[in-house]
Amino acid sequence: MKDKETFYPGDIPPKPGVYVYRDKFGKVIYVGKAKNLRKRMSSYFQASRRFTADPKLRSLINSIKTYEFYVVKNEDESLILESKLIKDYAPKYNVLLRDDKRFQLIKITMSEEWPRVVLTRIRKDDGSLYFGPYPKSGSLSSIVEFLSRDYGLRVCKVRVPSMSEHKHCLARIVRDCTEPCIEKISHDDYIKRVNKVIQILNGNVEEIVTELKTKMSEAAEKHRFEKAALYRDMITNLNEVCGTKNRSFKFTTIPSAPGDEAVDELQKVLGLNVRPTIIEGFDNSHLGGEFTVSSMVNFKNGKPNKKEYRRFRIKDVHQVDDYACMQEVLGRHYGRKLRENLPLPDLILIDGGKGQLHSAIDELNSIGFPPTPIIGLAKRLEEVFIPGREESIMIDKHSPALKLLQAIRDESHRFAISYNRLLRNKKISESLLDDIPGVGEKRKIEIIKTFGSVRELRKKTAKEISDAIPGIGLSLATTILDTLKK
Repeated sequence: MKDKETFYPGDIPPKPGVYVYRDKFGKVIYVGKAKNLRKRMSSYFQASRRFTADPKLRSLINSIKTYEFYVVKNEDESLILESKLIKDYAPKYNVLLRDDKRFQLIKITMSEEWPRVVLTRIRKDDGSLYFGPYPKSGSLSSIVEFLSRDYGLRVCKVRVPSMSEHKHCLARIVRDCTEPCIEKISHDDYIKRVNKVIQILNGNVEEIVTELKTKMSEAAEKHRFEKAALYRDMITNLNEVCGTKNRSFKFTTIPSAPGDEAVDELQKVLGLNVRPTIIEGFDNSHLGGEFTVSSMVNFKNGKPNKKEYRRFRIKDVHQVDDYACMQEVLGRHYGRKLRENLPLPDLILIDGGKGQLHSAIDELNSIGFPPTPIIGLAKRLEEVFIPGREESIMIDKHSPALKLLQAIRDESHRFAISYNRLLRNKKISESLLDDIPGVGEKRKIEIIKTFGSVRELRKKTAKEISDAIPGIGLSLATTILDTLKK
């Protein structure tokens, strides 16, 4: 980012790209594209433009304090990047594209237990992975369909697939799917398949293209020319959309809330003495009062620091009480940090309003936690509550500081829900054992203790089960497996 007063045309390359202008407060006020960045940007800083330009342009020129630019390969890429930044920042002086056209994105729903590959036109802060946007989207649907089918990923639209969805699946879908809804594949193996798709979308297409070329040749030798043509077209599509030659633009994004920028602005907005380099966010999750859990996510320099994430199963609260659950988790987490003299965060974010915040502060005071900035973020109006202030503060909705707080809040929510779902599904799986004659509570506990889950139990043979658990003979072990397979 450079100051307007030091603008020198020689510093700007005569190449296609996108430029961004900010005002004295650092807020983006205009985004533009150009075939020649040097020529276009120089036109704004000619002395005569301050007097000869129309009022709107003069107002823009007078408001510019700093600028930045991004070089791309061609005009298509500059159009996409300009459109994305305009939608991210909503600059004051921009006129949005007349038809508000949104190019398509490929989305992997990583917030779901069994992720899917889908197409979308809107990028959300929902824990999913996004690839694109793609200006030429004619081949995207065939790519998504091919990747889902080739790697056996589910295509059903429910968040958590179950036996009921499996009953209604079309035969052709079941044939291509690994059927996670009936646990035909382990979760680890399924995620490995998802990761291979991610690698392809990130440009690593050599392996899959080689496989397709082999299949194309085999189909041609058998005179199955229509099949060979399909393989040929998919090779072309993957190279054009995901190939290495396209990676430099598609997967180099300019986030709407850059980490360092967001952290610096957050320090100013909250009036913090210490830069909030490390922020920890907390959230609770339960289902009708059951499977109550909490999560803690850690952001470092505005980015997720997943190795420091923690999840908690509530032990001491036996009713629906968010305040008590939050107090238990804060006491356990920070009590351990104090005992073990571990590093403490620069800022704590609680998902909730004034009541949740005061409850959290009471717990931290009770364990002797040193003075540390702590805030609450209430979702309904995105209000920020600060200790000692009666009224909440509202941060500009386009501000990187607010986007960072929202990202932390949403990530802690996603992490808590995923743990809640894991426990819930495990409980449902374990309950299957209750219907098996000869398996009482004691044996059920022993089975789960030995194999970890019903999913792992299904992978064993009757002899392996019988040998591993005293008191379970070969006949009962066979009955257990037969019942689970049904």
